Amino acid sequence: MANREKGKKEAQVRDNEANGKSEVKVAQRSGSLGPEMERALVMDTVRVTEEAAIAASRVAGKGDSDLVDQAGTDAMRQVLNKLDIDGEIVIGEGERDEAPMLYIGERVGLRREGHWPVDIAVDPVEGTSITARMINNAVAVIALAEKGGLFKAPDTYMEKLIVGPPAAGKVDLSWPAAANLRAVAMSLDRGLEDLTVVILDRPRHAELIREVRETGVRVKLIGDGDVIAALAAAVRGTNVHAVMGTGGAPEGVLAAAALKCLGGEIQARFRPRNDKERERLEKMGAHEGQIYTTEDLAPGENIVFSATGITDGDLLRGVKFFKDGARTHSVTLGYKTRVVRFSDAVHLLEDGARVNIQI
Repeated sequence: MANREKGKKEAQVRDNEANGKSEVKVAQRSGSLGPEMERALVMDTVRVTEEAAIAASRVAGKGDSDLVDQAGTDAMRQVLNKLDIDGEIVIGEGERDEAPMLYIGERVGLRREGHWPVDIAVDPVEGTSITARMINNAVAVIALAEKGGLFKAPDTYMEKLIVGPPAAGKVDLSWPAAANLRAVAMSLDRGLEDLTVVILDRPRHAELIREVRETGVRVKLIGDGDVIAALAAAVRGTNVHAVMGTGGAPEGVLAAAALKCLGGEIQARFRPRNDKERERLEKMGAHEGQIYTTEDLAPGENIVFSATGITDGDLLRGVKFFKDGARTHSVTLGYKTRVVRFSDAVHLLEDGARVNIQI
C-alpha cells in the first residue's frame, strides 16, 4: 500500500513537471507556501523599497510632504505590479476613498496563475515630514506574508513596547515603564544609565518621558519613524535599546513583521482616538484593552521584510546621488529562511551612466 501511494505521488510530480508545473507552483495554489516564497521574493522585495526611496529622495528637502509621499507611492506601486505575485494591500496609504493607489484592498502584482498569493503591508515613505525637511531616519518599508499572515490593523493609534532579542519575553506592557527598563538593563547586563529609549516627540508622551528619565535612562526623541526605530532596537550597535510610546497601528504591524524575523518583541494595545475609530476596531474583531504580541500582529510563517534608507539614520544610510545614478542602503529579512541581508546597491539610472565605486 505504501509503495502504491509513493508511486502515485511520484507519477503526479512527473505529470506536473511535464505540464511545466513545479512542486513549488502546486504549493502556491494550495496556499502552503513554505520557505520557497521567501527565497523567491527576498530580492524582488528590496527592489520595491529601493525604487521608492530613490523617488522620494529626489524630492526630499523641498518642504512638501505630499510631494514626497506621492513620489514614493508611485514608484513603489510600479515595481509591485511587475512582481510575480497575486498581492493584496492590507496595510497601506488608507482606505480606497482616501488614497488613489496602494489603498487597503488594492490588488497588485502580475497576478497570473501560479504567482505567490500574498498580503502586503507598505509604508512608501515612513516619515514624509522628516523627508520633506531632510531629517534623519526616513525609510521606505514593505512586508509580505502568506494570506492572513499580517494583522489588518485599522489606521488608529497603538501603544507600543519594543525590545531586542535579549529582552524578548522578559517585559510586559502592563508593567510600569521603570520595571520594563530594569528588565531590559538586566537582559543586556548593563546599568540603566547605559540604556537609550526612543520615544516619538509628542505632547502626549510628556509623562512617559518624565518616568523614563527619572530611572536614569536616556531618551532619544524622534519626529517620525518608529518602524526603523524598532529595527534599530533589535540590532546591536545602534545604541537603541527599546522603543516606547503611542504611534500608528499600521506601523506597529510593519514593526512586528521585522521583529519576528530578528527575534525581537513588540507588545501593543490599540488606542483609538474617537468613537468612529473605536467602532471600526470592533468591526475588525480587535479589542481596545487587549495586549497584542509579535505573533498576534505578524502570525505568518512566511514573511519577507525590506527597508531602504531615504535619509541617513541609525541603521541605514540615505540615498546618495551621482551623475545619472544613485546609491542605496537596505536591509532585507526572511523569517522562515532566517535571512538578514544588508545591501549597498549602485543604480545606473541612465544610459551611459558611469561611476567609480568607493567603499
